[in-house]
Amino acid sequence: MNILLISAEVTPFAKAGGLADVTAALPAEWKRMGHNPIIVMPKYGFIDEKMWNMEPTFLTLNVPMGYETEFAHLWHGTLPGSEVPIYFIEFNEYFARDGIYGDPNEFFDNDRRFIFLSRAAFEAAKALDFTPDIIHAHDFHTAFAMAFLKTHYRYDMRFARTAGVYTIHNLAYQGKFNPFRAMEFSGIGHDNFYKGSWFEHNGTANAMKIGIMFADKITTVSPNYSREIRTPYYGEGLCDELNYRGPDLIGILNGVQYDKWNPAIDDAIAVKYTPNSIEDKMKNKIDFLKGYGLNDNDGLDIPLIGIVARLTEQKGFDLIESVLERHISEGDFRFALLGSGERRYVDYFNYLKSKYPATALINIGYDETIAHKIIAGCDYLLVPSRFEPCGLTQMYALKYATIPIVRQTGGLADTVNEYSKVSGTGTGFVFLHYDPDDFAFALRRALSIYTSEPHWSTIRQNAMAMDYSSERSALQYINVFEWAMEKVR
Repeated sequence: MNILLISAEVTPFAKAGGLADVTAALPAEWKRMGHNPIIVMPKYGFIDEKMWNMEPTFLTLNVPMGYETEFAHLWHGTLPGSEVPIYFIEFNEYFARDGIYGDPNEFFDNDRRFIFLSRAAFEAAKALDFTPDIIHAHDFHTAFAMAFLKTHYRYDMRFARTAGVYTIHNLAYQGKFNPFRAMEFSGIGHDNFYKGSWFEHNGTANAMKIGIMFADKITTVSPNYSREIRTPYYGEGLCDELNYRGPDLIGILNGVQYDKWNPAIDDAIAVKYTPNSIEDKMKNKIDFLKGYGLNDNDGLDIPLIGIVARLTEQKGFDLIESVLERHISEGDFRFALLGSGERRYVDYFNYLKSKYPATALINIGYDETIAHKIIAGCDYLLVPSRFEPCGLTQMYALKYATIPIVRQTGGLADTVNEYSKVSGTGTGFVFLHYDPDDFAFALRRALSIYTSEPHWSTIRQNAMAMDYSSERSALQYINVFEWAMEKVR
């Protein structure tokens, strides 16, 4: 099967969140299964060409943009750890800038940038003489590719039997564009934008809606999230469209690349360990804490709770603010954080860092090595999200015997079960209501079993036994691709 995957971010070249991890993991698995995937993404200005052995193809892409044609160059590389070809669209006016989307505010021309990316992917396939069976688009950034497949390229023989699959990673980010700009850049025309059309939503050209309506099949990144977003509470204003497309909406849980996230082979951590040597996990905790100047006399035996996340309200940081300082000040546990995002949360955690330097271990930004060290060194991981389409950190944590404390929503509900002291089953601690008291109660339940045997050993063994591999996820996508192809043949 020839698969053309289009994404705004792919690990390790460009990453803002879990989207990048998924768009790297899936093609690598498909290649191992014998399929023929290629990836198309932007050539951002911050990507190091020499580091990733990227080379120019010397192919020029003629990309229609409204009444004009823009010209892009195509670069070639290989997805690290695989044989998957990855092609980078070079257009300096759009992509040679710091950041992917703009931070803290989105770039003013994101409509134009991502419509261009979606159209350029088709022209790249033509230049490469690649005939895709599937075009796999991700989130609002590449949603217009689903419309282009059914409009501009509908009668192009290269794409006549190509099916479109659209994956929603986070429904909250929809790409609400000025319709006059978007319809012109797309070349689809203003006549196709009217109230109730597949392009219109509340007066905007809504890229997410476009992807949903034009795709042959739609997937989300967990089964539970696929059900949640069909309700008004989680539907972000698009539940009617999602219910309309309900028969074509499938939830597939994201998977973990265990060749990268596995304490038995992880070179980023101090001491490797397995379920049979789980006592060595403590050595990683000690190594992590000593990196902050702590020593064996600094109470290394108290719990260490970590977070690796974007600093946004979605991730539950207002709940964390409501309980964290009291616990830290009373010495109930130490807290380690890695993340970047909204200024209010950055300021809050910097305040904690300055007031409690030995118990609030704060890292603002993102560093892959520190992420591995936190997940290996911590006893617990917090993921108290308001909503969470899938989440990968809780799955990483399970593999590392780091016990998740999560809200029962989205993919968190699909991957973490409440531990029972009676039956000895379960892998973490779960709360239902987005409420400080409910969250605090889950935190107390979790802390109550710290080093309490047999529960502490049992829950950690349960956690490490879970299997959420990307191979399983990739196989489910192949099934969806086959269903999608049946619709166009």
